[in-house]
Amino acid sequence: MFLRNAKSLLLSLIQGLETDKIDEIHVTLLDEMARKNIIKQHKNSYKLNPDYRAGKLDIALNGTGYLETFGHEDKKDLIIEPKDLGSAAKGDIVIAKRLFSKNSRVKAKIVFIVQKGFSSYVGVCKTINGMAVVQNIKTTAAITVAASQKSLRQLPPDTLLKIDSTTGSIKEVLGVLSDAAVDEKISLSLYNKDELFSIQVENEAKSHGNSVDKTFYQNRLDLTHLPFCTIDPNDAKDFDDAIYFDERNYAVYVAIADVSEYVYPFGYIDKEAKNRGFSIYFPHKSIPMLPRILSENICSLKPNEDRLVFGFKIVLDKTTLEPKSEELFEGIIHSKKRYTYEFVDKFISGDLKAQDSIDKEILSWLLPLFELTSKLKAKRLTHAFNFHSNEIRMNLDKEQNIISTTVEEETPSHTLIEDCMLLANKAAAKRIRYGIFRTHEPPSFEKIEKLLNDLSLIGIKAKFNPDIPALIRTIQAQSNEIGLSAEVDKIIIKSQKQACYTPDNRGHFGLGFDIYSHFTSPIRRYSDLILHRLLKAQIKNEEKLSKFQLENIANECESLSELEREADKVAWDFMDRKFARYAAQNIGKCFICKVTELGKTPIAALDDKLKGARIFLTDDNVWLFEKISVQIIQSDIASAKITGKIVKRFD
Repeated sequence: MFLRNAKSLLLSLIQGLETDKIDEIHVTLLDEMARKNIIKQHKNSYKLNPDYRAGKLDIALNGTGYLETFGHEDKKDLIIEPKDLGSAAKGDIVIAKRLFSKNSRVKAKIVFIVQKGFSSYVGVCKTINGMAVVQNIKTTAAITVAASQKSLRQLPPDTLLKIDSTTGSIKEVLGVLSDAAVDEKISLSLYNKDELFSIQVENEAKSHGNSVDKTFYQNRLDLTHLPFCTIDPNDAKDFDDAIYFDERNYAVYVAIADVSEYVYPFGYIDKEAKNRGFSIYFPHKSIPMLPRILSENICSLKPNEDRLVFGFKIVLDKTTLEPKSEELFEGIIHSKKRYTYEFVDKFISGDLKAQDSIDKEILSWLLPLFELTSKLKAKRLTHAFNFHSNEIRMNLDKEQNIISTTVEEETPSHTLIEDCMLLANKAAAKRIRYGIFRTHEPPSFEKIEKLLNDLSLIGIKAKFNPDIPALIRTIQAQSNEIGLSAEVDKIIIKSQKQACYTPDNRGHFGLGFDIYSHFTSPIRRYSDLILHRLLKAQIKNEEKLSKFQLENIANECESLSELEREADKVAWDFMDRKFARYAAQNIGKCFICKVTELGKTPIAALDDKLKGARIFLTDDNVWLFEKISVQIIQSDIASAKITGKIVKRFD
């Protein structure tokens, strides 16, 4: 069984796992570990034997293993000699017994594999020297498959298989490499993600029905008389936030879908949502965290429908723009309109047709709210950063091949919504001392030093300043002067630590906030659902429930941070695969590119009619952000890797 929360389980064992908190899916595993004396039972809890270490295995090219330990203060990874690896492979989560020696660094021997690094592999069928071989699409290494040569030869050329990493059995025939529709299956399979939900999950979701009868919720704040609206992308199907502005009282209402009303702790939906952690977004579809009957129906704040919400009424001081009060409420709203970012941008810009077609009640408060959020953003940016990310949006045809790419830019409507959500997220974070915070720590001095060295190569001469925000603003000013704002911002972002979830508050460096969390997207982020539950227990004075919810919160934060990165990797892998298909159809052709990464194998980004594809260059004599013409010489769709050579350099 593939346990997505294996690390969380091991961290609990290191601290001491109470027997009444053991999940039934872990019972067999714990029994086996107890028989091998890896864990010991003391009174009412299991604990990892102090001679053992749990961690994630990495293996160097020379075959030596390195164990990155969990939950211990070991400063260095444990060395594992090739002879002590057993059957463990890179990425596996394992238990190792420490081997002490007087003359060398502490080593270890793997004694138990808790979880394979991958529950399955994706392989492509090839015929080599008359033999049917299945190659791992990531490493090209041969995979041992529990299937006969006869059955493998009967498969079409370049058939893609999902193979159980433990037994070698074929779990699923994904399709053939020539079919562009197979890409989403590949990307999901590579990271052990599922699109479909179990029957139990779907049935539990259906049990909530399709509508809300507000007479059943007498204790909720009835806000159905207020003209709330939603503003989302054009293709959005789940609306998890609605806004309203009371200009007279300078009060911003942020109403969030009350997912916790429908997703019960330890229920079928909850367990699946916890395993998924986040929704995944492809250019043509989403892989939701919650069943669509919830995320796109009763939880979605659809127009002209009563919906349950959990939100804030935030009254601001007109002069300082600081909150005078932040009222958290359980309520019911009746969203009056659903607008898109594009429509609201036209409205804000003064487009008369847009202004004529907007609801008159919403018209009365939307422009004043935009003026307020513009002021909030200007104030925020005195302590934070305005990065130009130039995110690439990909458009596909019916066969799922690339039609075009567009560069996503922040618009006034995005600012309006973002700063409303930031108000709510900050207000929610202030209410907890320990729980789940969205943390972004400042970059290390080593990262800043490397950043300055890289930027000096393109003529940005910024001297080190211990005031990192001031230093970054200096860099941005210089990059703007030479017309490389978006490119330099990407390098600055890479130099920073990744934002993550932590049980204690550490501030948010990028936003310039002393305290911050995620509250506004429980439909697509499990972190927000956790925070909703914590806040509900708090406002109802349910101390025992609150204490129970916090028992394993540190491990949950760490697990969510990993799941978030995985969700991003799935989306990136899918886009890389689409670009590889496009490149495969254009072998020998030349395209304008811009060098984005230096190193042994430099990388250039496509900057032509299509934008964003990563191309690995055969030439290493390049300058950062140099504009070049690149000829595509190879494109491997299986590994999603494009190779090209420079044929022209532009001044």
